[in-house]
Amino acid sequence: MTKGSLMGRLFPFLSWFEDYGAVKLRADLMAGITVALVLIPQSMAYAQLAGLPPYYGLYASFLPPIVAALFGSSRQLATGPVAVVSLMSAASLEPLATKGGEAFIAYSVLLALSVGVFQLFLGVFRLGLVVNFLSHPVVIGFTNAAALIIATSQLANLLGVSVDNAEHHYETVINVVKAAVEYTHWPTLAFALASFFVMFALRKINPRLPNVLIAVVLTTFVSWLIGFEKVQKAPLTAIHSEEITTKITDYNKILGEVETATKELTLLSKGLAEAKKDKHAEPLAVLEAAQKIDRLNIFKDEQKKRAKLLRGQLRSVKLQSEDDGKGFVISDTKRQGEVWHLTVGNKPLPADKLILSSGGAVIGTIPKGLPTFAFPKFDLSMFFIILPNAIIISILGFMEAISIAKAMAARTGQRLDPNRELIGQGLANIAGSMGQSYATSGSFSRSAVNLQAGAVTGMSSVFTSCIVVVALILFTPLLYHLPQAVLASIIMMAVMGLISVKGIVHVWHAQKYDGAAAIITFLFTLAFAPHLDKGIMIGVAFSIGHYLYRSMKPSLTILSRHQDGTLRNSDMFGLNQCGHISAVSFDSSLFFANTSYLEDQILLQLSEKPKLRHVIICCDGINEIDASGEEILGMIVTRLRDRDIEITFVAIKDQVMDVIKRTGLYNKIGEDRVFRTEAQAIQAVHATAHENSTEKECPLLKVCYLK
Repeated sequence: MTKGSLMGRLFPFLSWFEDYGAVKLRADLMAGITVALVLIPQSMAYAQLAGLPPYYGLYASFLPPIVAALFGSSRQLATGPVAVVSLMSAASLEPLATKGGEAFIAYSVLLALSVGVFQLFLGVFRLGLVVNFLSHPVVIGFTNAAALIIATSQLANLLGVSVDNAEHHYETVINVVKAAVEYTHWPTLAFALASFFVMFALRKINPRLPNVLIAVVLTTFVSWLIGFEKVQKAPLTAIHSEEITTKITDYNKILGEVETATKELTLLSKGLAEAKKDKHAEPLAVLEAAQKIDRLNIFKDEQKKRAKLLRGQLRSVKLQSEDDGKGFVISDTKRQGEVWHLTVGNKPLPADKLILSSGGAVIGTIPKGLPTFAFPKFDLSMFFIILPNAIIISILGFMEAISIAKAMAARTGQRLDPNRELIGQGLANIAGSMGQSYATSGSFSRSAVNLQAGAVTGMSSVFTSCIVVVALILFTPLLYHLPQAVLASIIMMAVMGLISVKGIVHVWHAQKYDGAAAIITFLFTLAFAPHLDKGIMIGVAFSIGHYLYRSMKPSLTILSRHQDGTLRNSDMFGLNQCGHISAVSFDSSLFFANTSYLEDQILLQLSEKPKLRHVIICCDGINEIDASGEEILGMIVTRLRDRDIEITFVAIKDQVMDVIKRTGLYNKIGEDRVFRTEAQAIQAVHATAHENSTEKECPLLKVCYLK
C-alpha cells in the first residue's frame, strides 16, 4: 500500500502493517501499557481541572487516542486529556453553566465537537498555516501563565478548603489562602504531600516506573484503610441551631428563584428573538420584553450574590454531635469530639439528607462501564456562543500536538504532515464527543513516555485505549477512595514542566520585541484569568501590530566599505559615508504600507548630503513589489533626476524585475542603470559622481572610520 494511493491517503494507518511482525507488536503493546498507566490517573485529574467529574477523563481517554492515531500522521503522538486544553475548556464554559452540572457537561461535549469540526475543516482544506497567527513568543508567554493558573487552581483541593470562584483568578487564590488560615484540613494536605514525595522519589530512583499510578494506588489504599472520607447524612431538624437552619432554608429558596428566573429568561429571550424577526410585531411589546429581560438579569445577579454569601457562611460553620448523639450544635472549643462541616455545592441542600463531613474529599462513585454513545445534543445558538473559544482551543491544542509530533519525528526520521495531523485531531474530538468526551489534544508528557517506551506505530495508542476500556469495565469501584488532593498533586506535578522562564529569557535575547510579546501575553493571561482567551488575543494583537509597524518602517541602511571588503551598515560599524554617493539597502518587500517611508529616507539623504550626485538602491532585500511600490519608485526616479541626481538599482530579483518591466518602469530607469552587483554599480558611477570632488578617500572604496 503506497502512501500516495487513495487508500493510503484515506486510511494512513494501513502503512503501519507493512513489515509488521511480532517484534513490533510487542514493542507497541509494552508502550501502550506504559502510557495507559500514566494516562488513567492523569486523565481523571485533568477532568477535574476541566470542571467535570473525574470519570469523564477516562471517557476522553477511550476514543480520541485511537482515532487520532488511526487518521493522524504521527506514529508516536499520544492524544487525550491535557492540562492547558482542560483549563481552557473550563474557563470557556464557566460563565455559561455551573461546573459539574448537567448543562456544563453537555456544553463540554458540545465544545469538543466544535473543536473537532474546526480542526477537521482546517485539515481538509489544508489551512494548517493558520496556526502561525499564534507566534512562538505568545505561546511561551501563555503556557507559562496557564501553568501557574493551573497549579494555583488546585490549592483549594490541596488544602481541603472550599471557596467560590471569584471574577478574577487571583481573587480566588486570595480567598483560598484566607480560608486556609483557619480551615486547612491537615490530613488532606498530608495526602497531597505524600503523593508529591512518592512521585518525586520514584522519578529519581527509576524514571521508567509509573510513579503517578503507584502514588494513586498507595494513597487510595491508605485512604480506605484509615477511613479518610468521613461522611454522614442528617435531616435539617438534626441541626439544633435556628440561625443555621434559617440560612439553609433561605439558601434553598434563593437557588430556586435563580432557577425559575433562568427558565423564564430562556423563554423570554426566544420570544424576543422571534418578535424582532416579525415585521408586524408591536414595537412597544418588543421594548417591554427587552426591559423585562434586563430586570430579570439584574434580579438573577443579585440573588446569585446572596447565594454566594450564604454558601460561604454555611461552609464555614463548625458543628459537633450532641452528647446524646441525636443532633448537631455549633462547635464549642471547650467540647471534645469531631468537628463536622456542611457540604454545600451550587445546588439546593436536601432538607431530609444534609451531607456532613469531618474527613477529606475523595473521588467517590464512578459509573461502571463504557459511556453512552450518542451524537451530542446540538444547540445552534449555543454552538455559535462557544465557537470563538473553540477556535482558540483548536489552534492552541493543535500547536501543542504538532510541536511534540515534530520533535519526535526529528528523532525517528518519520515524515510528518501537519494537515493530516489536523484531520486526525479533528476526527478524534468529533468521535470523542459521541462518547461523552471533552476536548482533547496531543500530550507532551505521554508522547515522550510513548516514544521512550519503544512505540513503533500508532498501535500503541490502540492498546492504551483498550486498557482504559478494561479499567472502565472492571476497576472503577477501586478508585472510590482516591483522595481529591492526590489528583490535585498529579496536576501540579504535570504542569511543572510547562513553566519555562528560560524560554522567555531566550526569546528576549533573540529579539526584544519577541520577549515583550511573551511577557505581555504572560501578564495579561494572569490578569484576565479565568478568561484566558483575552490574554492570548492581546498577545496576538501585539505581535501582529508590531509586525505591521516593522513592515511600515523596515530596515533601511546606508552602506560603506567594511574592513572585510564588503559593504556594511555604516552606522552600526562606525564607518564614514560618501558625500557624493548614497548606497541604500532596503530590506523588505515594497508595498503600500512602507512606500512613504522609503521616499522619506531617500529625501533625507538629499538634505543631509548637499553634494549628493548619485543614489544606489540595493534591492536584494526586496522580495515583492506591489502597485504602490512600483509607483513610488517611479516618483523617486523622477524627483532625483529633476535635481540632477542620478539613481541606480542593484540586484533586482526576478519577480520584482517582471513587475517593473510590465509597467514600463524598467525603461524609465534605463538599462544602463540596472546592475547585478554593488561593485559593478560603484565602478560604473564612481568617476562621474566624484568629478571636481575634494573627497580624499571614498568610503565606498576604502575603509574610513568616523573620527
